[in-house]
Amino acid sequence: MAERACPVPATIHDRFGEALRTLQGKPAALIEFLSGVSPTAPTAAQAHAAGAALAGIHKGAQGFARSREPDWSTDRMQAVIEGNAARTWMRKARAICNQSTTTLPRGIIHSDLFPDNVLMDGDRVTGVIDFYFAHSGALAYDLAVAHAAWSFDRDGSNYDPAIGAALIEGYESLRPLEREERAALPVLSQLACLRFLASRLEEWSTLPAHQRKDPGAFERRWLFYEAHGDALFA
Repeated sequence: MAERACPVPATIHDRFGEALRTLQGKPAALIEFLSGVSPTAPTAAQAHAAGAALAGIHKGAQGFARSREPDWSTDRMQAVIEGNAARTWMRKARAICNQSTTTLPRGIIHSDLFPDNVLMDGDRVTGVIDFYFAHSGALAYDLAVAHAAWSFDRDGSNYDPAIGAALIEGYESLRPLEREERAALPVLSQLACLRFLASRLEEWSTLPAHQRKDPGAFERRWLFYEAHGDALFA
């Protein structure tokens, strides 16, 4: 992606052209420093720039030969929900997970594009970081994750339509969505919320209190998309 001018940190190769080396018996790499700060209260202009950066990454990764399965598969999401949530949520999770996305355009996706994973200088994206959860998947699902991450306040109670619209407009300025992708966004946005609801539920029993994140923030987002998704993405 760095070679294709995407705003991602490049690895610094040594004199032999190697990026990955061994230091004291452990794998090591030098990574380029990127300037900028993550927005804590994103504006519509910043959301537009983030959407465009995501589309650029999707285009830049096309043709990458390797693939990777997601850490959070639909089976894993469903299992966590069914182990921690009410019966109503179990039925809803099962229904969402059974929706197929295999016919949508696919590629390498970030799948965790929250504002704290985007570095900005004003309204300009200077870096996209933290590809820990990157995998092969539906490109529109990646956009749905970003939409859920950027368009609500922290606790998921309030949706900002200007942010949501700007993010999608920015994405489509570089990569227009296909009709099938847009039609799938109501389901994909619920699936995105399910993924973070599940991971936060799982972490609730394993992380110390100061590191836990509220699972309800994505339950509230899920309810919003369930009620308004069809009209929102029409």
